[in-house]
Amino acid sequence: MPTIMISHKSTVLITGAAGFIGSTLADALLKKGASVIAVDNFNDYYNPRIKTRNIADALKKKTYKLYKADIFHFLAMERVFKKEKPNIIIHLAARAGVRPSLENPTLYAEVNKVGTVNLLKLAVDYKVDKFIFASSSSVYGNSKRIPFSEDDRCEFIISPYGASKRSAEIFIEMFYKMYGLKSVILRFFTVYGPRGRPDMAPALFTRAVISGEVINQFGNGTTYRDYTYIDDIIAGIEKTIEADVGFEIFNLGNNNPVSLAEFIRSLEMLVGKKAKINKLPLQIGDVKKTWANIDKAKKLLGWEPKVKINEGLKGYIEWLKKIH
Repeated sequence: MPTIMISHKSTVLITGAAGFIGSTLADALLKKGASVIAVDNFNDYYNPRIKTRNIADALKKKTYKLYKADIFHFLAMERVFKKEKPNIIIHLAARAGVRPSLENPTLYAEVNKVGTVNLLKLAVDYKVDKFIFASSSSVYGNSKRIPFSEDDRCEFIISPYGASKRSAEIFIEMFYKMYGLKSVILRFFTVYGPRGRPDMAPALFTRAVISGEVINQFGNGTTYRDYTYIDDIIAGIEKTIEADVGFEIFNLGNNNPVSLAEFIRSLEMLVGKKAKINKLPLQIGDVKKTWANIDKAKKLLGWEPKVKINEGLKGYIEWLKKIH
């Protein structure tokens, strides 16, 4: 498959650029010589100061420009496109989290669907070469086909968050068919590691074990997640940028589901402390198991994960201790 190399000729617009994945990706692309146009609205879903810390190094680079803007506001985004004329869009911005989406489904529909459509329209208007979208394993819900494959019909979505991501996917495919916008949908599976979102289980549990605080464990520990280390996700995005494809969907996951009980045991071993656990009922919207079939990504992108769970958690723990 022909490749498009990341270089000084690449002007990459990253939405959600100050978040966990976005800031890590921006740093990686800057090292490869790309110009990065960073867009983030710095909302208060979690402490915005965390995002400010994430981009501290990037802000020192001449090839990095930051815009505080919201993808839901078309005119604000149009001003960015008009000025910067990016040739690649990596759309990571979203209202995140399964459980909060149950409380405010309208907000999730607005931002994750309409915000994506705004970007698709601008991508066509400004003749963008490639549109890469960060989707989620949540689109599979409680699918009966395990491991999850990209050709799944996604009939078992159980959260507004998952529904909003799937809706956005459908619009992306439509824009490819209607306008020829080259697009790739990447379905991420429970990403963790340095700069990890503070509301996600890996961050909450790791911090709790280190500090001796109580963990709220939903369910009996038999739910499974395909935890995927941030470095593997970044490598997958870079492979996607370089791949010459029309429209494709790829799972980016570790292909190795780990039970919640096993995850906590690994933390206990690495931290050297016993976890204090408060067992609670499984919550609405929580899927029983995520597991990525990554055969397609291996074949078409030449990508596969390299970081095992214990190695990834060790790196994450070291980073957490360093910043505190």
